[in-house]
Amino acid sequence: MFDRRLIQYFDWWLLGLTIILSLIGLTILYSAVTAGASDIQRALVAKQAAWFCIGFTAMIVTFTINYRNFDRWAVVIYIFAVVLLMAVLLHGRYIGGARRWLVLGPVVLQPSEPMKLAAIIVLAKYYSKRVNIHGFTLRELVLPILIVMIPFLLIVKQPDLGTGMLVVLIAASITMYVKIERRSLLCIIFSCIVMVPLLWKFMLKEYQKQRVLTFLDPERDPLGSGYHIIQSKIAIGSGKLFGKGFLKGTQNALSFLPEHHTDFIISVLSEEWGFMGTGLVIFFYLFLIVWGLRIAHGCRDPFGTILAVGVTAMMFWQVCINIGMVMGLMPVVGVPLPLISYGGSSILTSLMGIGLLMNVSMRRFMIE
Repeated sequence: MFDRRLIQYFDWWLLGLTIILSLIGLTILYSAVTAGASDIQRALVAKQAAWFCIGFTAMIVTFTINYRNFDRWAVVIYIFAVVLLMAVLLHGRYIGGARRWLVLGPVVLQPSEPMKLAAIIVLAKYYSKRVNIHGFTLRELVLPILIVMIPFLLIVKQPDLGTGMLVVLIAASITMYVKIERRSLLCIIFSCIVMVPLLWKFMLKEYQKQRVLTFLDPERDPLGSGYHIIQSKIAIGSGKLFGKGFLKGTQNALSFLPEHHTDFIISVLSEEWGFMGTGLVIFFYLFLIVWGLRIAHGCRDPFGTILAVGVTAMMFWQVCINIGMVMGLMPVVGVPLPLISYGGSSILTSLMGIGLLMNVSMRRFMIE
């Protein structure tokens, strides 16, 4: 039987904020692909709008199903996501030196994106059954580490270090929230420090090492690996306080700015809308993150609380890494800006994540 309280507690603020960010994303994408672009690039706006329709439909389905059912299906969801990652390595589409996309009929999906949600759900299931005031010991963290390392290694193999590290950061945020025993935490930190040189020597590809070195000194190769960051900084700085105006960004129009509709789309925003416009968008993201933490705080169910924390962490790290990347504060790792960067898989994952937040928010009064 339908519970009328679901309508009473529906999170209209979160829905409104999602719609605002989505409309801003379509507007910036239109500007990014219209000025000096080909007909093929202009068609990306229609594709993105179609993905938003699919994403909002998936969001509705996600918040309609009681989030406690995801607790029961967590293992199945995780295994299915891992199988998709394995299928990418075997049958994925090879584009630009990477095999990250899986062709499913008319749909091209990037399985590493929904893997983030699958990891959040399965970790929420594990931690919610074992949460305690003393924190998790190293022995209790063996399974969560294994759960995270399997998709991490599969994603890095594509190669996609940015998304792989994002999965690790999300998992680390959830784990820190549920609390780790002090001795176990120190042991993990020491292990990570030891792993850094091994990761640099044996796991990072040459172009990934080059990105890190370019981050430290963009001028060392201004026409090569440092070109993205240099042009992005020029675009951001040229916007000044109020920007050059809609469709009037010269860095974008003259095609000086690479990846202007995906990873570096906020550079287009900064050039055309300036500091004020960019600051407003960042404020919307900040509101989204604070609202997600508010939902987690108000939930009475451990699984729902951890689920909300995980989705909020996903949004937080994507925004921080993307903005830091385009400003030259972080290495270029190819992390999209949620709801704004072009990419169907990213849009779908972000909207389903927000659907989970709505789900927890509208059922916060229910206790089983």
